[in-house]
Amino acid sequence: MIPFTNRFHGHSSLNYVYRNGKANHSHWFIIKTVKNKHRKDSRLAIIVSKKILKGAVKRNRVRRQVYEYMSTKLKNLDDVYDIAIIVTSGELFTAPHDDIYKHLDQLFSQIDIEK
Repeated sequence: MIPFTNRFHGHSSLNYVYRNGKANHSHWFIIKTVKNKHRKDSRLAIIVSKKILKGAVKRNRVRRQVYEYMSTKLKNLDDVYDIAIIVTSGELFTAPHDDIYKHLDQLFSQIDIEK
Protein backbone atom coordinates (compact mmCIF):
# COMPACT_ATOMS: atom_id res chain seq x y z
CA MET A 1 0.00 0.00 0.00
CA ILE A 2 0.97 3.59 -0.40
CA PRO A 3 1.24 6.08 2.47
CA PHE A 4 -1.72 8.12 3.65
CA THR A 5 -0.16 11.34 2.31
CA ASN A 6 -0.18 9.92 -1.23
CA ARG A 7 -3.92 9.21 -1.34
CA PHE A 8 -6.87 11.35 -2.34
CA HIS A 9 -9.27 12.52 0.36
CA GLY A 10 -12.69 13.67 -0.78
CA HIS A 11 -14.32 13.75 -4.18
CA SER A 12 -13.74 17.37 -5.17
CA SER A 13 -10.02 17.02 -5.82
CA LEU A 14 -10.58 13.78 -7.72
CA ASN A 15 -13.23 15.51 -9.83
CA TYR A 16 -10.63 18.15 -10.72
CA VAL A 17 -8.35 15.39 -12.07
CA TYR A 18 -11.26 13.92 -14.04
CA ARG A 19 -12.08 17.25 -15.67
CA ASN A 20 -8.61 18.70 -16.24
CA GLY A 21 -6.29 15.72 -16.42
CA LYS A 22 -4.45 14.57 -19.51
CA ALA A 23 -5.66 11.10 -20.39
CA ASN A 24 -3.73 8.16 -21.81
CA HIS A 25 -5.34 4.79 -22.24
CA SER A 26 -4.76 1.18 -23.08
CA HIS A 27 -7.07 -1.82 -23.24
CA TRP A 28 -7.06 -2.19 -19.44
CA PHE A 29 -6.46 1.30 -18.04
CA ILE A 30 -7.08 5.01 -18.40
CA ILE A 31 -4.53 7.18 -16.62
CA LYS A 32 -5.32 10.85 -15.96
CA THR A 33 -2.60 13.13 -14.65
CA VAL A 34 -2.47 16.76 -13.54
CA LYS A 35 0.43 18.72 -12.05
CA ASN A 36 -0.31 19.99 -8.57
CA LYS A 37 1.75 22.97 -7.45
CA HIS A 38 -0.12 23.33 -4.15
CA ARG A 39 1.12 20.06 -2.62
CA LYS A 40 4.47 18.62 -1.70
CA ASP A 41 3.51 14.94 -2.26
CA SER A 42 1.97 13.29 -5.31
CA ARG A 43 -1.44 11.70 -4.87
CA LEU A 44 -2.87 8.55 -6.41
CA ALA A 45 -6.33 7.03 -6.83
CA ILE A 46 -7.22 3.70 -8.39
CA ILE A 47 -10.81 3.39 -9.53
CA VAL A 48 -12.41 0.00 -10.24
CA SER A 49 -16.11 0.26 -11.01
CA LYS A 50 -18.75 -2.26 -9.99
CA LYS A 51 -19.70 -2.41 -13.66
CA ILE A 52 -16.23 -3.79 -14.43
CA LEU A 53 -15.87 -6.28 -11.56
CA LYS A 54 -18.96 -7.17 -9.54
CA GLY A 55 -17.34 -8.64 -6.43
CA ALA A 56 -15.58 -6.48 -3.86
CA VAL A 57 -12.88 -9.13 -3.42
CA LYS A 58 -12.03 -8.94 -7.13
CA ARG A 59 -12.04 -5.12 -7.17
CA ASN A 60 -9.80 -4.96 -4.11
CA ARG A 61 -7.36 -7.51 -5.53
CA VAL A 62 -6.94 -5.51 -8.72
CA ARG A 63 -6.58 -2.33 -6.69
CA ARG A 64 -3.87 -3.90 -4.50
CA GLN A 65 -1.92 -5.09 -7.54
CA VAL A 66 -1.91 -1.61 -9.06
CA TYR A 67 -1.03 0.02 -5.72
CA GLU A 68 1.91 -2.37 -5.42
CA TYR A 69 3.20 -1.29 -8.82
CA MET A 70 2.65 2.38 -8.10
CA SER A 71 4.44 2.31 -4.74
CA THR A 72 7.73 2.09 -6.63
CA LYS A 73 6.70 4.56 -9.36
CA LEU A 74 5.73 7.37 -6.98
CA LYS A 75 9.37 7.76 -5.91
CA ASN A 76 10.49 8.31 -9.52
CA LEU A 77 8.14 11.15 -10.47
CA ASP A 78 9.87 14.32 -11.61
CA ASP A 79 7.30 16.68 -10.07
CA VAL A 80 4.18 16.60 -7.88
CA TYR A 81 1.23 15.07 -9.72
CA ASP A 82 -2.32 13.98 -9.04
CA ILE A 83 -2.85 10.63 -10.77
CA ALA A 84 -6.11 8.73 -11.30
CA ILE A 85 -5.86 5.21 -12.72
CA ILE A 86 -9.21 3.92 -13.96
CA VAL A 87 -9.55 0.20 -14.64
CA THR A 88 -11.59 -0.41 -17.79
CA SER A 89 -11.52 -4.19 -18.19
CA GLY A 90 -12.47 -7.12 -16.00
CA GLU A 91 -9.79 -9.21 -17.71
CA LEU A 92 -7.32 -7.61 -15.35
CA PHE A 93 -8.46 -9.88 -12.51
CA THR A 94 -7.12 -13.03 -14.21
CA ALA A 95 -4.10 -11.41 -15.87
CA PRO A 96 -0.58 -12.24 -14.62
CA HIS A 97 1.35 -9.56 -12.70
CA ASP A 98 3.89 -9.24 -15.51
CA ASP A 99 1.23 -8.31 -18.07
CA ILE A 100 -0.28 -5.71 -15.75
CA TYR A 101 3.13 -4.18 -15.13
CA LYS A 102 3.92 -4.12 -18.87
CA HIS A 103 0.70 -2.23 -19.63
CA LEU A 104 1.35 0.27 -16.86
CA ASP A 105 4.98 0.72 -17.95
CA GLN A 106 3.85 1.47 -21.50
CA LEU A 107 1.32 4.04 -20.31
CA PHE A 108 3.80 5.76 -18.02
CA SER A 109 6.37 5.93 -20.82
CA GLN A 110 3.74 7.71 -22.97
CA ILE A 111 2.94 10.18 -20.21
CA ASP A 112 6.61 11.00 -19.58
CA ILE A 113 6.37 12.17 -15.96
CA GLU A 114 9.29 10.18 -14.59
CA LYS A 115 12.83 11.33 -13.94
